[in-house]
Amino acid sequence: MDLYGLGLCVPCSQSVLSRVSVPTDVFQVIGPSKPIVAVLGGDAILPCFLYPAMNAEDMELWWFRSTFTEAVLVYHNGQELDEEQLPQYAGRTSLVRGLLSQGKAAVHIQNIQVSDNGKYTCLFKQGEQYEEAILELQVAGLGSAPQVHIEGPEKDGVRVGCKASGWFPKPQVQWRDVRGGKLLEFSEDHTQDAAGLFSVEAALVVRDSSVGNVACSILNPILGQEKVMAIPIPEPFFPQASPGKAAFAVSLTVLGLLLVGAGWVTKREHSAKVWERQRRKDLCRAKQEDQQAKEEALKSRDELQAELGWRKAAFRAGWRKAQLYADWRKEEFQAWSVTLDPASADADLAISPESTTVTWKDKNLGFWDHSSALGLEDITSGRCYWEVEIKDDRRSQWALGVCQKHVERSVLIRESPEKGFWVLECAYHEYYACPDKSSPLFLRQYPRSVGIFLDYSEGDVSFYNMTDGSHMFSFPPALFSGPLCPYFMFKSQDVTLSICSPVGFLVEFPLLK
Repeated sequence: MDLYGLGLCVPCSQSVLSRVSVPTDVFQVIGPSKPIVAVLGGDAILPCFLYPAMNAEDMELWWFRSTFTEAVLVYHNGQELDEEQLPQYAGRTSLVRGLLSQGKAAVHIQNIQVSDNGKYTCLFKQGEQYEEAILELQVAGLGSAPQVHIEGPEKDGVRVGCKASGWFPKPQVQWRDVRGGKLLEFSEDHTQDAAGLFSVEAALVVRDSSVGNVACSILNPILGQEKVMAIPIPEPFFPQASPGKAAFAVSLTVLGLLLVGAGWVTKREHSAKVWERQRRKDLCRAKQEDQQAKEEALKSRDELQAELGWRKAAFRAGWRKAQLYADWRKEEFQAWSVTLDPASADADLAISPESTTVTWKDKNLGFWDHSSALGLEDITSGRCYWEVEIKDDRRSQWALGVCQKHVERSVLIRESPEKGFWVLECAYHEYYACPDKSSPLFLRQYPRSVGIFLDYSEGDVSFYNMTDGSHMFSFPPALFSGPLCPYFMFKSQDVTLSICSPVGFLVEFPLLK
């Protein structure tokens, strides 16, 4: 296979591919600087690699045309996702295995078609960071050998025609005389069939009876290969030297039959030679690129291991101050099994039998309606977190967080740390850190699930968007003086809050560790 370009000098949380710009200080994606050439009906390899090199087996990989909806191949969670793929690539693409651990990836496309011609994007995604590179695939096809024939006498010469079909891209036509000189004055017409292949018809009027032979050349501009057919033009064919139309017609018929037979033999022999040359060239190129890829992988291995060790040590030394991703923080926190306390819930609220889901009973709410419920388990020490799934609409109002166990809960009480509340509130899809409602929080994506991280000894309460793993808000350090409880508050209908089970709900965001 041609690896040209590789050696260039989850119920509550989901990993969502979003095109949000992030810093590019972790990795870059590099593709070949020159177009990759593939022959119609053959195979092609579209490569790209990470710099610095790193293990990409757990990354999310995309090859697509102009947009994500035009996917050529999608690799996620160690598998190729066929349902994301364009129909015309079904069964023709596969990931070249054995390279991902070296930070290299390549998609293998079989049975190259005209529609495969153009630009592709190779994208690596790790968590919320993604980087991409643009590749170009140039499809080329050699069509039939030119069929040259004498069409008949012209006003002051002989008209010679040349036809060929099945070429891509649009071929170049050239006429030459017996000495190899170019004949510039001729006409040509190109057509394209349903498969995108070009046919060409060219006509030349030979006015000099001493020319003898003329040759029609059809050239593929990408491969630099041509097919040529020559035809002799005897002097009697010229109008001024012709003894009669009958003799001209007989001669023309005989000559045409001879040319057809010679053209068929020539075409067959030439096609066999072209195929063998291309096969040998592909094998040689594959060996060279494979060797170069192995050398680069060995060279970058020590550097990658040192960098990974440094990053992990830096995070563990300062994770309390780092407002990073949710799955990094989970390493330092215990998953807390939260259940709702029915005795703490206001009468307007309905709690599920397993005490993990709460919603509002009454659909006719007043402006001042306000109901809340607490978690059953007290928190008095340690570091823990829990995750809450949200089902709401743009008119919904709700709040999540923690509060002191015996705090007064009333519509007249403004939720704030001074009153014993550390709460994140949502109103009409705007998110606020209570009690500051002067400016909403900036979020890259609406959360379908929110994680609450509580470090009791450090007085830290932080909120994370578990849909994309990003940090939402952290309250200033507080001094807790008693048991805390998970807090759930409703101010509108059409809201359902569900506590995710601590068993099996930990979603691994594929970030560098």
